[in-house]
Amino acid sequence: MLAFLKNHPFAVEAFFESSLVLTFAVQKEQLQNLIPECLELDTFQDKWAFVAVAMVQTKDLRPKGFPKFMGNDFFLIGYRVFVRYTSNAGKNLRGLYIPKSETDQKKMEVMGNIFTHYNYTTTDISKTEQKSTLEIKSNKSNFNILLSKEEDAIPLPPESPFSDWKEARRYAGPLPFTFTYNSKTEEVLIIEGVRQNWTPLPVRVMDYHFSFLDSLQLKNPVLANAFIIRNIPYYWKKGKIEKWKQ
Repeated sequence: MLAFLKNHPFAVEAFFESSLVLTFAVQKEQLQNLIPECLELDTFQDKWAFVAVAMVQTKDLRPKGFPKFMGNDFFLIGYRVFVRYTSNAGKNLRGLYIPKSETDQKKMEVMGNIFTHYNYTTTDISKTEQKSTLEIKSNKSNFNILLSKEEDAIPLPPESPFSDWKEARRYAGPLPFTFTYNSKTEEVLIIEGVRQNWTPLPVRVMDYHFSFLDSLQLKNPVLANAFIIRNIPYYWKKGKIEKWKQ
């Protein structure tokens, strides 16, 4: 029964007050062991693969169709690898594989681990806003981000492999699909997200550190892009399962 529940058995909706995504580029060989065999890395120039940190302030998260007062507000953090999957229908789907998730509330950890495979844990989150900066940090998870609040003429991060922001937006996330793989049954769970008015805006990252990325022991990861979106209705469709055709 629990296995069934973890397969996203119903649609879920929420309102994204903000979604901040920092994407890091690494040599593709370094991320290959992080993803299941049914997926391929979504690469750039056949050299770079990408792992992202997404920080989302959600409002009214609830089963789709339920009234807003039954929803909950959570801060969610997802560590994501950009991947591709070829469906049984022959479609090449771009999406994400999520090895780790965090939230600011125990309720979301419990519910998230009942209804998803995203490996939620609860952590502390603090935000400090100054006139020209915004800092997001966690003592327990040992991460921090310092952002500039300027909005004009923001350059790409200095070591980004992208030539411009238009090119970088292809790896801004979230992508339409999220994938989970059951190696015992050789089944792929596909979850499709639906969004409206999606316009990511570049942000300037002044400083950052993520202990989880350190734990992956990646060599020379570089910040490839950083985007934020605000005030977006979003929902996830009921999960779809198909047998992986090797």
